Amino acid sequence: AVALAFAPPRVATLTHPAHRPVTPVAALRSAFGPASSSGISMSTTEEVAGAETFQFEAEVSRVMDIIINSLYSNKDIFLRELISNASDACDKKRFLGISKEGNGGSSEEDLCIRVKTDKEAKTITIEDRGVGMSREELKKNLGTIAQSGTKRFLEALKAKPDDTNLIGQFGVGFYSSFLVADRVEVITRAEGGEQLRWESSGDDSGAYSIAPDSTEPIEGTSGTRIVLHLKEEAEEYLDAFKLKTLLGTYSEFISFPVELWSEKTEYEQVPDEEAEVAEGEPPKMKTVSKTVEQWERINTSKPLWMRAPSEVTEEEYAEFYKTAFKAWDQPLRTAHFSLEGQVEFRCLLFVPSNLPWELSQDMFAQADAGSVKLYVKRVFISDRFSGEILPRWLSFMRALVDSEDLPLNVSRELLQKSKVLSIIAKRLVRKAIDTLVELSEDAEVYAPFYEQFGKYIKVGLIEDRDNKDDILKLARFESSRAAVAAKADGDDASPAAGLTSLADYVSRMPEDQKQIYFVAGTSRAALEGSPQIERLTAKGYEVLFATDSVDEIALQGVGEFEGKQVVDAAKQDVDLGGEDEGDEEKRKADAERLADVLAYLKDTLGGAVDKVEVSKRLTSSPAALVQPQWGMSPQMERFMKAQAVAMGQPEAMGSTASTAILEVNADHPVLAKLEGLVRDDRDSADAKDYAQLVYDVAAVTSGYEIANPTAFAQRVTRLMAPDSVAPASAPSSPQPAASGEKADTSATPKAEVEVVSEDESSSS
Repeated sequence: AVALAFAPPRVATLTHPAHRPVTPVAALRSAFGPASSSGISMSTTEEVAGAETFQFEAEVSRVMDIIINSLYSNKDIFLRELISNASDACDKKRFLGISKEGNGGSSEEDLCIRVKTDKEAKTITIEDRGVGMSREELKKNLGTIAQSGTKRFLEALKAKPDDTNLIGQFGVGFYSSFLVADRVEVITRAEGGEQLRWESSGDDSGAYSIAPDSTEPIEGTSGTRIVLHLKEEAEEYLDAFKLKTLLGTYSEFISFPVELWSEKTEYEQVPDEEAEVAEGEPPKMKTVSKTVEQWERINTSKPLWMRAPSEVTEEEYAEFYKTAFKAWDQPLRTAHFSLEGQVEFRCLLFVPSNLPWELSQDMFAQADAGSVKLYVKRVFISDRFSGEILPRWLSFMRALVDSEDLPLNVSRELLQKSKVLSIIAKRLVRKAIDTLVELSEDAEVYAPFYEQFGKYIKVGLIEDRDNKDDILKLARFESSRAAVAAKADGDDASPAAGLTSLADYVSRMPEDQKQIYFVAGTSRAALEGSPQIERLTAKGYEVLFATDSVDEIALQGVGEFEGKQVVDAAKQDVDLGGEDEGDEEKRKADAERLADVLAYLKDTLGGAVDKVEVSKRLTSSPAALVQPQWGMSPQMERFMKAQAVAMGQPEAMGSTASTAILEVNADHPVLAKLEGLVRDDRDSADAKDYAQLVYDVAAVTSGYEIANPTAFAQRVTRLMAPDSVAPASAPSSPQPAASGEKADTSATPKAEVEVVSEDESSSS
């Protein structure tokens, strides 16, 4: 709980005093009441030759324990904090020089940050040429952690659990040094002031000292040198490669040069004194190596997002995209924008042209990490917060966000509560949608993009209800008319063949069509011949094909588009349009005429169907299976059952599978023949077989699976050659239903388990 509340804002994460133009003293006075003139309650216990030792009033050991153990689980960030503060100091010195508040006079090239290790002394030194600190500033800023006692400190957290300013008021950025060091020295000189040394061990004594310093002078007119005396368990940071890697990670885009004192091997040609040389010949040479030490600049990359978009070329964007995100493809689109005002941030947003390999294995592999790089004032913070910045349906995009208002010691818990991040996330999603809408206007470019990333758009329809209307503009679905048009144009092999947007669908609707229709199935070929849409296609109505389980869920959630309801054409009571009173009267008459046949089918099929009724949707097929209003399509049942099996809960589907409704075509010859068989001998095996076949054909053409293919094959074979197959009472055939019993059926709308493709599984 403490870690959640301890999240500093940008202004309050200073480590040494003048690193930011505003100090937290005023805020502390407001929160904790009157303080001493320095803002710190302290007592001088010793003063010798200009040296002063101060004892903190607060119980520093407890506060330090909170900081080290609760805030920073990753010790590497001490380097990020100190480099960031050094950058702040340089930034303020530059600002003071420009505004003539001081006499800095240093050119921008003179402002730099240098890091050096000493393996013998086991120290890391970080030096900047920034503003430096005076004696009073050392007292006021580096002693901030003790401005309240631990009791008041925790009381403030309890009173304001969401106040992220508290942690910055206690100098956490600087005190992260004690994650790796058991003693810290700060040598500093302000402009025109004396060089001072601040020193503390951060132990239970809670003491620090300030004294004049006579060691190596600070380079330039002002600056700060921090010397970390490493703990034994932190000596790994003396390794040059590790330190260089961390500096590259955290300081890649800092405005000022970050240099590391490093060894470099050079080779040169020298005379070989041992080689024999004939008189008059030039001496023989040999190559020798020598180790030299020099300053090596680490941050050579330029922060592209800090430049005006008009100054950046497409080639520069592409190169940055490949470098920053380790991508091999070219970005399809780039959005470069910023937001200024109450919240300030800059952003680069990239639309990939190819699906990354890791996303082909797991659709949401980077939903929580990797797709967004978060910076604070050009200091890299993390790429592990992608899920808090972009919704997972946009996780295929690549973004870099540089905020001026987020704290450096940001955590996932802080991000989840941060109003600043909420504003950034909303703006980022809005810009991402606008960029994709712009991309969709170019059909030739959008088609291959949608072929690879279309599932993400459909997931957005399901999960992002706030932006549903905008995402609908991006969605594409297979369609009965689009498929026919593509074949007619000879373009049925292209990625865009058979796809349509809802806007294009509505533009093609006949005047008498009032709804948008869709039907779910395994493939376009299966759906084009589906009996469930016969009447719709006969009337010239276009039908969307949901060939993926994600399609079906997405379309079910649309509800309404441009005033038109989106409905499933395979549901029982769907309005097929264009019916008049004559059609309704004829259907009632047919139901009365075939009442005996309908009852016979229900008795024979038993629990395989919920009921049997005369259809209003069939024109050429004898029968079809449809679902009640809240029933599942066969495709959705297969999908749900596969998910239940994958989760180890196959029994869970038993309560969710629905029973279909059998609709029959009263004018079809098959029904006429069945009517004759029932009239002649309703108990005969032929009548029962024929009734079962009517159901089997309806099941197959409506997208269901045959539960007993062997029994189905035997019935068809008997129909083809009555004397070639064993009678219906054979063990492999379903037994005729006894009076009052339900007959076994060979086909059922209860979907069987099937192997789910990698793509379909990942889309869940």
